[in-house]
Amino acid sequence: MAIFLNADSKVIVQGMTGAEGMKHTARMLAAGTKIVGGVNPKKAGQTVDFPEGKQIPVFGSVGEAMKETGADVSVVFVPPAAAKAAVIEAIDAKMPLLVIITEGIAIKDTAEFFNYAKGKGKTRIIGPNCPGIISPGESNAGITPADVSGPGKLGLVSKSGTLTYQMMFELRDIGFTTGVGIGGDPIAGTTHIDCLEAFENDPETVGVVMIGEIGGEAEERAAAWIKENMTKPVVGYVAGFMAPEGKTMGHAGAIVTGSAGTAQAKKEALEAAGVKVGKTPTETAELMREIVKGL
Repeated sequence: MAIFLNADSKVIVQGMTGAEGMKHTARMLAAGTKIVGGVNPKKAGQTVDFPEGKQIPVFGSVGEAMKETGADVSVVFVPPAAAKAAVIEAIDAKMPLLVIITEGIAIKDTAEFFNYAKGKGKTRIIGPNCPGIISPGESNAGITPADVSGPGKLGLVSKSGTLTYQMMFELRDIGFTTGVGIGGDPIAGTTHIDCLEAFENDPETVGVVMIGEIGGEAEERAAAWIKENMTKPVVGYVAGFMAPEGKTMGHAGAIVTGSAGTAQAKKEALEAAGVKVGKTPTETAELMREIVKGL
């Protein structure tokens, strides 16, 4: 089992023929992802050659790609200025899952296409500015290295891309059903709570690692949801204990004002909800390892 993405998922890549799109499409194919097409109006009708003799057709629109291939996932590698139009195109085509890797999209654009998606009610957005989603051994929609971990029984939801990779590597002895990098921008299409609920309902997931960071109130809201709804064990890590007040650290959403959004405040909220919080990624992994041993 996995959440949102599995071995049957048919993936298209918006921006596949660009440098980043080409590189990561090759990596996704190598991971076993069923990539059935790319989208570029200027190259519609062409095919692109990838290693091991794989040829991927290019379509003029998301709607055409879905009609011809049955695609149900799109990964977006479109530059920031063109990202909003690409996302709205996918939403209009009723793409079920849209993974936006692009970094640097204007917050105004993100707010507009996120509200547009909510109004349509057909498309789940992961991202933007994220590593995507991976169900090890099944499918990989994004840029997460497929070899850092294998299939197993843990779920992972993370704001940070690099910490996603590290945590999957730290717990590779147990493995993961799905790892979701939700991104660190102030507006995220899929939240910690969305993923926690999906993992709670997934019979193959026995525990969840949740990685947050300073800024905003997402982790506090997740803590409240965990306390009221979660029956499976959750361990957490919050990046940014050493961050100076008022300075943006890494992600656009990682800014602290006064006591709001601090790592300590998030840690306390999570611990009050029964979540064990590690001081480092390695300690967090060990906390989960001990919990799994007791299950």
